[in-house]
Amino acid sequence: MAASLMFCQLGRRRNDRVFRERFSLHTMDDEEIRKRYRFRKENIGRLVTLLEPSLRHSTNRSHSLSTELQILIALRFYASGSFLQVLGDTTGVDKSTVSRIVLKVSQSLVSLAPRFIKWPADEELTSIKSEFLKLAGFPVVIGCIDGTHARIQGPSENEPAFVNRKGYHSINVQAICDNAGKFTNIVARWPGSTHDSHIFNMSGIKQDIERNFRSINDGIILGDSGYACKPYLMTPYLRPSSQAEERFNTAHSKTRVAIERKFGWWKRRFHVLHSEIRMKPERVCTIIGACAVLHNLAIMYNEPPMDEDITVNGNIQGNYNGPEDGKNIRNYITQHYF
Repeated sequence: MAASLMFCQLGRRRNDRVFRERFSLHTMDDEEIRKRYRFRKENIGRLVTLLEPSLRHSTNRSHSLSTELQILIALRFYASGSFLQVLGDTTGVDKSTVSRIVLKVSQSLVSLAPRFIKWPADEELTSIKSEFLKLAGFPVVIGCIDGTHARIQGPSENEPAFVNRKGYHSINVQAICDNAGKFTNIVARWPGSTHDSHIFNMSGIKQDIERNFRSINDGIILGDSGYACKPYLMTPYLRPSSQAEERFNTAHSKTRVAIERKFGWWKRRFHVLHSEIRMKPERVCTIIGACAVLHNLAIMYNEPPMDEDITVNGNIQGNYNGPEDGKNIRNYITQHYF
C-alpha cells in the first residue's frame, strides 16, 4: 500500500497550464488605442510590419505571443511607465514574460536606429536651415543639442557615478534634433554625473562634424553655455556687451528651445522616461534608445501632425573668410544678422 501511495504521489500528472484572456486592438476604439499606446491603430499596424521579422516566433507551441501583442505590451510600458507586475496583471501575461517582451521589442527598435535616427543628408540641409531661420532669424542652423536625464533606480555597481547634480540617479542622454523635432543623433550610455560637454567631446558625432565641416554654410548646431563655442557649435554670449549681442542671445534662445520642447514632448508621450525606471542601467539605455526610435517614427507617421514645409532660404549671404574659431564666427553672425 505504501509503495502504491508513493507511486501515486510521484506519478501525479502536472496541472494543465491556464492561459489568461489576452486583449487585442479589436476591443478598443481609436481614441482609447491612442491614449493607451500613443499610436493610432493604423500606425501600430505599421510597427507590426516593421518589427515582424525580429519578433515573429518560429513556432506556435505554448500559445506564443503574436508580434502585435508583444508590441502592444511594450508600447503600454513605454507610455505608462507602470511596474512590470502591474502591466502583466492588466494584460494577462506573467511579469517575467512582460520583462522579456519589453527587452526584446526594445532591442528590435534599437537595431533600427541607424535607419531612423541619422544625420541629415546634404539635400535636406537647405530646408532645415530655412525652417530654423523662420523661428527667430538665426541663420544656417541644422540642429540643436542638449542633454536630459532619465531617472533610474540606484544601481548596485558604481552607484555614485549615477547621481546627477540634482541629487537623483539617472542616465544623462544627449540628443540633437532637427527643425521638425526628429532626433538626428542620440547618445544614451553615460551615468547622470557626466557633464554634457564631456558626452559631446567623447561622441562620434563630434568627430564626424569636425571631419566634414568646411564653412559655416555647411550648417551649425546650437547649444547652451555648458558647451564650448566651436565653429560648428554656437553658444550664447555669457556677458553680452551690445544690443547686437543681446539680439544674438535672444534669437539663439528662441531657436535652441526647440530641443527642450521636444524633450518635453518625448517624455510626455513615453512616460517611462519621466518615472524611475527600475532596471539595470544597460537595459535602461536600451529602453531610451527604443523610445528615441519611436519618437522619430511618431513624427514620420504624423503622430502628432507635422507643420507645413517652409521655403525661406537660410544660408549666410556672402562668405566668411576669418579665422575658423567658434567665437570669431559667433561675432561674425552677430555683426551681420543682429
